[in-house]
Amino acid sequence: MTQAAIHILDRLTAVNLNVAIWTARTKLTAEDFGQAELPPEELASLGSKKICDPEKLRIFTALKARAVNLLEKTGMRFLGGWAIPEEKTETVHDKFLLIRDEFQKAKAEFLANYDQAVKGWIDTHPGWERIISASTVSAELVRKRLSFNWQFYKVVTPDGAAETTGGNLLTEVEALGDTLFGEISREARTVWNKAYAGKTEITHKALSPLKSMQDKLSGLSFVEPRVAPLADLIGTALSSIPKRGLISGPALLTLQGLVSMLRDPAHLLEHSRTAIDRGSSSEILECLSRLSVKDYEADGLQPEGLSDIFDEDDSQSIDSTDEAEEETITLDSLGLW
Repeated sequence: MTQAAIHILDRLTAVNLNVAIWTARTKLTAEDFGQAELPPEELASLGSKKICDPEKLRIFTALKARAVNLLEKTGMRFLGGWAIPEEKTETVHDKFLLIRDEFQKAKAEFLANYDQAVKGWIDTHPGWERIISASTVSAELVRKRLSFNWQFYKVVTPDGAAETTGGNLLTEVEALGDTLFGEISREARTVWNKAYAGKTEITHKALSPLKSMQDKLSGLSFVEPRVAPLADLIGTALSSIPKRGLISGPALLTLQGLVSMLRDPAHLLEHSRTAIDRGSSSEILECLSRLSVKDYEADGLQPEGLSDIFDEDDSQSIDSTDEAEEETITLDSLGLW
């Protein structure tokens, strides 16, 4: 494994999140339907039945989602889990403790009222009492099915085997740049649809996702040389926005152009390389704001003036359709690995 790849691993903490949530479902059986004639198994299979109100379990799903969101904002997918910057480990750990405390409190409250919850569910479905009650499980079993745990660990190579160990691991490390750019693009597409598409004015709340992207990129800038300029680009855009009031006009157009660029992996990568080679963040943002996003998307054109920053051969139209097939981008190492 190359020294650059080992250096990247040294600066990462791997995270494995284990959250078990009881589904309140059991399998439907032929006995549940008495003498009713059912189709043969090769034609159709029975589904599941709910033995408790799923709404009472929603808190556990919400807490798991909060933990996943924390990891998505801080790090990126890696080896079946996540990788976060080593310096963020303590912060993530402390936030996990808070989430786990809420999880444990909700678990205790749910179990304390479990029997009443099951009875209430049965009473809510008159005529189906037998089917539900025949499949209820004990509160102790439910206790074992609800848990919130995590593990932090370091990925290292064996002593003296840096050059020969873990070809697959090297591939995973070399793909981290692709992974990071891909995740930012997916986040930007979600932000575009929820907060920017078709808007003539937005509130400062719409800036929060961009700030999260900037923090994520800044924290992981060591995995790929073109990450830092992209973080700077977002930071420059955010610093140019008025601190109060609704955001509209040129400021909004700049943000819409930025988010539109971020959601396209190919142009995201190209803008980052351009910022390194020839253009500053302010120059790129100025160009992005010269055309309305509507014209930008409808015509498939780059904003006027980008030819001063980009080589003509490198210029490509931005694909504004969220349904467009995602490109697979292979990043060259630029000497990083």
